[in-house]
Amino acid sequence: MQKITPFLTFNDQAEEAARLYTAVFPNSKITRISRYGEAGPMPAGTVMSVTFELDGQPFSALNGGPHFRFSEGISLFVHCETQEEVDAYWKKLTEDGGEPGPCGWLKDKFGVSWQIVPAVLGKLLQNDDPDKANRTMQAMLSMSKLDIATLEQASAGTLSV
Repeated sequence: MQKITPFLTFNDQAEEAARLYTAVFPNSKITRISRYGEAGPMPAGTVMSVTFELDGQPFSALNGGPHFRFSEGISLFVHCETQEEVDAYWKKLTEDGGEPGPCGWLKDKFGVSWQIVPAVLGKLLQNDDPDKANRTMQAMLSMSKLDIATLEQASAGTLSV
């Protein structure tokens, strides 16, 4: 069993969120749905918790009521190899009420914060040439959804503004 599992607390949307997330990411599935009984704080029979995997990573979600809120202090970081991956995850996670944010961040329709980040960004930001790294950082700071070609052009100094 995994030692650390992310645990997300929703108002009453744990199952809906798990179904969306498992549809978005490959190698994903819902593994269990538990329901409240007569003694629960929510009506008997309603979904209490959902356990699921996203690309093999286990998660747990709970319907805990309206006093729990998500914040940007915690986000789910998605490593993307291609622009197509960035575009697909961005589109699927911002549809139906999600909100784009700065620098590759977004909130899905449930308020969960995600970072959709191309793998090349880390390499560009950690370049031994500080000018290249700084140009990459400036380009990233001007973006919402990250664009690999633009980041690479900024690093190379060939980006025309």
